[in-house]
Amino acid sequence: MRAAAPESTCHPPCNTPDTAADDTIVVLGIGNVLWADEGFGVRAVEALDARYAFAPNVRLVDGGTQGLYLIQHVQAARKLLILDAIDYGLAPGTLKRVEDDEVPRFLGAKKMSLHQTGFQEVLALARLTGSYPDRVLLIGCQPEELEDYGGSLRPVVKAALEEAVQQAVQRLREWGADPQPRQAPPPQDEAVCVPTLSLGAYEAGRPAEAQACRIGDERFMVSPAAAAALLGTQPVPQG
Repeated sequence: MRAAAPESTCHPPCNTPDTAADDTIVVLGIGNVLWADEGFGVRAVEALDARYAFAPNVRLVDGGTQGLYLIQHVQAARKLLILDAIDYGLAPGTLKRVEDDEVPRFLGAKKMSLHQTGFQEVLALARLTGSYPDRVLLIGCQPEELEDYGGSLRPVVKAALEEAVQQAVQRLREWGADPQPRQAPPPQDEAVCVPTLSLGAYEAGRPAEAQACRIGDERFMVSPAAAAALLGTQPVPQG
């Protein structure tokens, strides 16, 4: 089972649906940074936060893999921009934009992980409650690799971050979000992403591939040889 990403964070502090302004814009990055390219959406909203400041009605959210717990952010949004890794069946690193009523169909077109099905349900639930954004834009990136526990974005997907940020900024400007380039990233306690899992810290702290388990946490996945030693038996020959 895949490890869950941290709980969602929001900057500035989030309004609830009852107190949200009518013009609230939510930028939501979805995905699990622990599984290579699946972290694209979170990395994209992290880059937006590091490079741009926005009008007070704009909320940047690291949604992680929180599924239905993200309902409050959707209900609060008049306009919703989603950043995510989506299997469109295209070349790795390709960006594709989908808008409004088409968005749920693409989020569930091919299930890559639990977070996509959960967010499709979030959108459906928000519509049922009558608190659904007027506009929804999905900027999705075709992943190259997902089955790499502890891995980071592949180079072709990482290279797509710049274009995704520019597309997001362009649409946010059209929506009146007033994006302004920052002179420096926000302080750590104001950043949208958990500092210890920021892209730079995450990649700098990774062990070499030869030393790291890439299919799960080896502390809990006992090898046949280790199991045999614990049980005092010999491993069963394979093949």
